[in-house]
Amino acid sequence: MAEKRWIAETLFDDLGFRMTYAVERVLYEMRTEHQHLVLFEHKYFGKMLMLDGATQVTARDEFIYQEMMSHVPIFAHGRAKEVLIIGGGDCGIAEEVLKHKSVARLTQVEIDASVIEFSKEHFPEFTGPVFADKRFESVIADGMKYVAETGRRFDVIIVDSTDPQGPGAVLFTREFYANCKKCMAKGGVMVTQNGVPFFQPGELISSVGHFRQLYADGSCYVAAIPTYVGGHMAMGWAADDAKLRQTPVETIAERYKAAGSFPTQYWTPEVHKAAFALPRFIAEHVAKA
Repeated sequence: MAEKRWIAETLFDDLGFRMTYAVERVLYEMRTEHQHLVLFEHKYFGKMLMLDGATQVTARDEFIYQEMMSHVPIFAHGRAKEVLIIGGGDCGIAEEVLKHKSVARLTQVEIDASVIEFSKEHFPEFTGPVFADKRFESVIADGMKYVAETGRRFDVIIVDSTDPQGPGAVLFTREFYANCKKCMAKGGVMVTQNGVPFFQPGELISSVGHFRQLYADGSCYVAAIPTYVGGHMAMGWAADDAKLRQTPVETIAERYKAAGSFPTQYWTPEVHKAAFALPRFIAEHVAKA
């Protein structure tokens, strides 16, 4: 009998540890022009996608990240019609965004066309409803270049990037955040994937520092995602209106009801409000920014 293959997450090699997953079967593996991608079946987490040794999505817990990256900014904003996603080729966040009837158009800018084709084949549960929705526009382009050059304005910008390595590194720069500000509509908000503060404090401190130089409000909110090892994950928050982060839970609940109270598995109006209450060590990282 062939020896079972194990696939390691190498993201924290510099800290001296790895999370390793036993593979039931490899569904797909390729090295694209931009990254090494492997999709495999795990007996507990189901389908797991790893890019360059970092877990991106698992069937078991994807709902947490996707709901918190989409519903928090959209419900905080309250009137979002134009939404931009940078990255997000698996279309999981796009599927959540499109549950909001108020969104008139969703533009997704993904650098790697092969990620979209791959997702259509292996994540039809996300891509099916998204590509069938007339409000969805898929753009294959460099996100950095797109925000620098577009003449359009967006109410909500969601940066669903990989970690700051390889092609994702540029999406953590001041220049990128400044270009996002340029294409943000008045009263807009941007959220970003900002890693696990327990292991990656520098990433959060750097991003929030840039936000505070460029936007009226810069901070983060948190969610606990089992396969993003290290406790809380931080979602960066940059808003044109400092009051958006303080939106009362009653207002969020009213907006949710008006949106049709669609089913969620993690996000609730109460969780939305509570996510901005930061554990002290994370609040201290944010204060350093």
